[in-house]
Amino acid sequence: MENIVPGRIDPRIKKRRKGGSNTGNLTETLMEELNCETVFTLPVLGGISESVVVTWIIMAVLVVLSIILTRNLRVENPGKVQLALEAAISWAQDFFEGVIGKENRGYVPYLITVLLYLGVANTIALFGFKPPTKDLNVTAALAIMSMFVIEFSGIRKNGVKHWLKHFGQPVPVVAPIMALEVVIRPLSLCMRLFGNMLAGFVVLELLKYFVPLIVPIPVSFYFDLFDGLLQAYVFVFLTALFMTEEME
Repeated sequence: MENIVPGRIDPRIKKRRKGGSNTGNLTETLMEELNCETVFTLPVLGGISESVVVTWIIMAVLVVLSIILTRNLRVENPGKVQLALEAAISWAQDFFEGVIGKENRGYVPYLITVLLYLGVANTIALFGFKPPTKDLNVTAALAIMSMFVIEFSGIRKNGVKHWLKHFGQPVPVVAPIMALEVVIRPLSLCMRLFGNMLAGFVVLELLKYFVPLIVPIPVSFYFDLFDGLLQAYVFVFLTALFMTEEME
């Protein structure tokens, strides 16, 4: 009879557990992807995570590109780059003004800024960086920002008194539900963005396991580029739509 040491797992059992499926490896990879490592530590701010560093890189790149692309603007005989920029900005401005109204065009620069950041953040995996939107803290921060902008737009348009009064409409008994909606809307934005980015990663990992050669390449291109841009569009579109509802 073999000696069995209490508290110790038989190596043969370990082997059986490891065999047959790579689910454990997928779980470990997923946890590594969700775990934001601390890149370095600052005296006042403490540990700085990878998602924050990548966000700083995105901000720096966008600022530098903005300076470079707008330094030689001309009224007469504009260049091709200027025409392309004007066309893109005009399209975005017309789109958002069509959602929130021309009288609320002051919010358009914020919405375009968030759209640019999310567009770059969701597709930055093409350049070898980990997308910061895979960090729940980043998506939650964006959702909280949107929540404040949504509620502020309603207060600015109709006043504090009307904003407080609308929680009790049509009957005062629905006030707790209406108050809960203030949190539910940004929460839905946060979980939709985070969930889609996470789902894309899981699908890619499964394809790499079952069909490791050719199929993951176009699928990876889809999730890293097209789906990333689509999620950026959906996030800012829903934010603008919620702002319209709040102002009305």
